[in-house]
Amino acid sequence: MMRSSTWFAFGTLALLFLSSVSADDVVVLSEDNFDKEVGQDRAALVEFYAPWCGHCKKLAPEYEKLGASFKKAKSVLIGKVDCDEHKSVCSKYGVSGYPTIQWFPKGSLEPKKYEGPRTAEALTEFVNKEGGTNVKIAAVPSNVVVLTSDNFDEVVLDDTKDVLVEFYAPWCGHCKSLAPIYEKVATAFKLEEDVVIANLDADKYKDLAEKYGISGFPTLKFFPKSNKAGEDYDGGRDLDDFVAFINEKCGTSRDGKGQLTSQAGIVAALNELVKEFVKSGNDEKKAILARIEEEVEKLKGSAARFGKIYVKAAKSSLEKGGDYAKNEIQRLERMLEKSISPTKADEFTLKKNILSTFVSSS
Repeated sequence: MMRSSTWFAFGTLALLFLSSVSADDVVVLSEDNFDKEVGQDRAALVEFYAPWCGHCKKLAPEYEKLGASFKKAKSVLIGKVDCDEHKSVCSKYGVSGYPTIQWFPKGSLEPKKYEGPRTAEALTEFVNKEGGTNVKIAAVPSNVVVLTSDNFDEVVLDDTKDVLVEFYAPWCGHCKSLAPIYEKVATAFKLEEDVVIANLDADKYKDLAEKYGISGFPTLKFFPKSNKAGEDYDGGRDLDDFVAFINEKCGTSRDGKGQLTSQAGIVAALNELVKEFVKSGNDEKKAILARIEEEVEKLKGSAARFGKIYVKAAKSSLEKGGDYAKNEIQRLERMLEKSISPTKADEFTLKKNILSTFVSSS
């Protein structure tokens, strides 16, 4: 599919840097690994937080930016502890409110409480001073498409894309709380070419906000391929709520981490033919394969792509015998356990899911 030059350039840039800067740059600490990571041969700044805490949600994007900045600083660790899940660790260090940020010098488990501003800039200055480092703040690329008056129609009104738009204001507290969640939504669907997660500074582009009847912040509107007038998003604002909504509306099958679910690639109309295929003899299989190919010719969009995998699986099963699907699934599972790119993981998961219909139907 053709993309606009602006959107294509942005998407390419985001994908180029995605693997090097992410929320994973903040080390997740627990009861099991805290003493192994903290108080050892490097200093550590640790945020003690609770998932439901509004101030923690507001801090999250700043803290993730800090983690990205110090990712390559071998003498300093940037970590966080979920105090709802690891109460004993938080209790041990006297945490009574959230977020609490503490500095642990190299080789010490005696912390110093951080009392400064909760911005990436202030935190970076503090860590540089305490840790003897000279790190500058990293520019963290975003998977959220930034809309302006110049590209709004180009991106949002593209009838080949399903687009979710957050209209926000920079001063809005609820918008700041939503920001890290919204970023995770965008990251979860970054490989879906037909899905765009975008936002617009409605304070700056008041004419667009007025055009779409925006009166409060944040307001979310969904612009599916079939309705570019826009629909109000009235669902929950947790990651799982957004993921469920997009999967339902866009026909995708992703989880909150962006991985394909076991239903990804499944085409119900072809499954009935697969049932016939696996229960038939070789001569009958050839005739059913021809019917599968006929059905696939009728499919459109992503279903057509999945259909080709069904055809290939059927042909391979016919050529290599009844155990082909089972053996191939085991091979793909071994590949998925290795360190592979997200694109490859998608490819292998789709194949595995579709091959599973040839096994479960037998």
